[in-house]
Amino acid sequence: MSKIKAAIFASGTGSNFEAIMETEQLVCDIALLVCDKANAGVIVKAEKYGLPTFVFDAKQFPDKAAYEKAIIDRLEESEISWVFLAGYMRIAGATLLDHYEGRIVNIHPSLLPSFPGIDAIGQAFRAGVKTTGVTVHFIDEGIDTGPIIAQEKVAILQDDTEETLKKRIQNVEHQLYPKVINQLLQTK
Repeated sequence: MSKIKAAIFASGTGSNFEAIMETEQLVCDIALLVCDKANAGVIVKAEKYGLPTFVFDAKQFPDKAAYEKAIIDRLEESEISWVFLAGYMRIAGATLLDHYEGRIVNIHPSLLPSFPGIDAIGQAFRAGVKTTGVTVHFIDEGIDTGPIIAQEKVAILQDDTEETLKKRIQNVEHQLYPKVINQLLQTK
């Protein structure tokens, strides 16, 4: 029996991408990287793994539906069943959400619903909260509003800086996300 094929969507350096790729006994095959930034560090990481990439520039399309249709075409070519967002900095629209309903998962560096959107670590740090964390959730049309799958707390220590907090959150992300991916796909 062949493994389920999945794609990772990323826009940045790809630390979660790399953690997933390095996971032993991942129950799916990561068959494609989708990226919206031609100079993103994650592309170099994908090349290291020999992973096909689909890089697009949203400005080259008339609207979101058009570039999401191009993404779907590429996902279908690669027989992708699941999509895992890992630092993908675009809000998914109806075209993508409808096609992959219930099969798009995101990781976010806070305990949602607290601190949605960009700079969640900085938001939590500046708010002076004692605890933040990591959330893995299904996506919907909102910003970090989809149904929560798993969360793990991370304490904000008295001597933390945003950078030390970010490193500890990323360590949790790198363990939690592959574990949740395996749990989700083993039940499908």
